[in-house]
Amino acid sequence: MNIASQDLGTLLQLMPVQRAALALLLAAVGLPVIGVIIVGLDIMPVRFAMMHVALLGIAVGLLTGLDPMLCALVACALAGAGVAPLARTPDGLSGAMGLLMSLAIAAALLVLAVSGVNASGAFALLWGSILSVGTADLVVLGALAVVVPGLFWWRRRDIGLLLYDRELAQCSGVPVRALTLALLVLVAVAVAGAIKLTGALLVDALTLLPALAARRLGNSLRSIVLWAIGIGVLVNLTGFLLALSLDWPPGPVLVLTAGAVVLAVHLIPERRLSSWRAPASPSLPSSH
Repeated sequence: MNIASQDLGTLLQLMPVQRAALALLLAAVGLPVIGVIIVGLDIMPVRFAMMHVALLGIAVGLLTGLDPMLCALVACALAGAGVAPLARTPDGLSGAMGLLMSLAIAAALLVLAVSGVNASGAFALLWGSILSVGTADLVVLGALAVVVPGLFWWRRRDIGLLLYDRELAQCSGVPVRALTLALLVLVAVAVAGAIKLTGALLVDALTLLPALAARRLGNSLRSIVLWAIGIGVLVNLTGFLLALSLDWPPGPVLVLTAGAVVLAVHLIPERRLSSWRAPASPSLPSSH
C-alpha cells in the first residue's frame, strides 16, 4: 500500500534507510561509468560470469565464517584479473566467461552441499538486501565512486582509444594489457559491490541502463560519462523514493525506473555521432 508523505519522512530518518540512500548515491557515481566501459569493450558476458563468481565467494565466506561480501569481492577481483589475458578478442573473452560461469556455479553448489551450509543465505544476496547495507559496503562503494571516475579522467585519452579500437590504441602507445586488466578488475569488483543493493540478477539497473541512455544523449566519450552519472543519480534516488512510497522492493523498482528512462531517451532523435565512435556504427565501439 502507499505510504503517506509524513510516514515517508519518518522512514527517511531511519539509519538503515539513510545508509541505503547514501549507498545508491555513491553507486550512481561509479557504476554507470563501469556500464560505459562494459558496452564500449563489448564485454557483456563478464557481468553474468561475475554474478556466479560472487555466489562462489559468498559460499566460501559462509563456509569459513568470513564476511561473505568480502569473499565475493576478492573472488571477483581475482577472476577479473585472471581473464584479462583472454580479452584480446571479444570471442576469446566470451568463451572464457562461459567456462568461468559454469565452473563457478558448480563449485558454489558443491561447497554449499558438502559443507551443509544453509544455501538460503547465499542465494538471498542474488535478490539484494539494500536495507542491510553496512559500513563495509559503503566503503567499497565510496572507493568505487572515487577510483572509477578518477581513472577515467586520468587516462581518458587512453580509455577512449581502447574503446574505439584496440589495435589503434596499442599503436598509439597505450598500455593496452595493463589498462584492460585494470578495467576488468574494476568491472568485476563493481558487480560484486552492487550485489547487496539490487541483487546480482538486477545489477544492470546500476551499470548498463544508465550507460545505454547516456550514449543516446552524449556526443563524446566525456559527455556520455557525465550523462551516465547524472542519469544514475536521478534513477537511483527517484526509484528508491518511489519504492519507499509504494512499499515495494527497491531492486525491481530501480530496474523499471531505469528502463523507463532508457525508453524515454530513445524517443529523442539521435544526435550526430561523435568523432570517437566508429563511423559506420551508431553504437559504442567494440574492442576489435
